[in-house]
Amino acid sequence: MMRWPLTIRYAFVLACALPWFAAAAHAAEPAEVYRQAIDLAARDHAAEAVAMLQGALAVLPATDIWHDRMAAAEALIAMRRQHAEALPIGGNDAYVQLIRAYLRHEAVPARRSPWIPALLGALLPGSGHLWLGRPHDAWVAAVMVWPMLLLTLWAYRRGMGPVTVFFALVTVWLWSGTVFSAWSLAERGDFESYLAWWQGLWQASALPGRPW
Repeated sequence: MMRWPLTIRYAFVLACALPWFAAAAHAAEPAEVYRQAIDLAARDHAAEAVAMLQGALAVLPATDIWHDRMAAAEALIAMRRQHAEALPIGGNDAYVQLIRAYLRHEAVPARRSPWIPALLGALLPGSGHLWLGRPHDAWVAAVMVWPMLLLTLWAYRRGMGPVTVFFALVTVWLWSGTVFSAWSLAERGDFESYLAWWQGLWQASALPGRPW
């Protein structure tokens, strides 16, 4: 069965959900719609939160105070979902001005390539974790790999064929695991740094609620 690309599926779901959210927003109080959207974002349903806020914005007059709040919240939640670095809306209301002031003074954390710790870990077990500033994980990786590597060399020098193969397979398995761990920790570190920066951005905007 043919599977549509993720972006097309997301756009289809958003297009189907937007009229429903617009109707629901029209029938509910703006403050309650906003609260529900923030709650959705806090439960890691950013797409639904964005759709709900867009539906509310479609029926709210531009002069309503909740219009500016929802527009800024929708932009920031979409920004977090895409790991974007620039505000995706214009305008000159108080919330947007606060967001732009934060963006001018707080740079987005630089992303580190996961290839570097992965390659270091592939060359020398534990060195990738050490490069990431995680000495404890580096020690664990070294303790996992080095004894098995020495056992493999010992069995090889003694001509213990089947034992050598067994030790070698275990060594490769453990070594590749430490390389994957270094890669994953690098990516997670980038995500955590961006999330901390984005949370500061949300707090600087003075928007009510915490979508995390």
